[in-house]
Amino acid sequence: MRYLGLDLGTRTLGISISDTTMTIASTLKTIRFNENNYESLIPELKHIIEEYDIKKIVLGFPKNMNNTIGDRCKTTIEFKNLLIKNFNLDVVLQDERLTTIEATNYMIEADMSRKKRKKKVDALAANIILQTYLDRERGIYERRRNDI
Repeated sequence: MRYLGLDLGTRTLGISISDTTMTIASTLKTIRFNENNYESLIPELKHIIEEYDIKKIVLGFPKNMNNTIGDRCKTTIEFKNLLIKNFNLDVVLQDERLTTIEATNYMIEADMSRKKRKKKVDALAANIILQTYLDRERGIYERRRNDI
């Protein structure tokens, strides 16, 4: 049993996957698709869900910095409903503010070229989304907050 992390864009879907203990997230891949053609993602996601025995999907929720919900959030909710309809799995929305910036900064620190960063940023953002969820589910963030 594993969890799947998704970072939805207008033309890309970053994908990460947890280990079987739901402790560590790892990047899997980025799927490119025609702009806003989210239905086209279903066959490949179905294959991944079956291959890795996915039990839950953690979908990045792109709230605005002031915590409001904009057009991208509405699209994400529609995609969530599409996932539920096709896979009958629990789909959890995880706040993803600044994950793409965080992913880009990691790659810059690793001295990765701009060309390579562009190919990997979505999967790494999905990885951050999923790892944040896994850590919260295990109570790591709450323990850290209490230690401060």
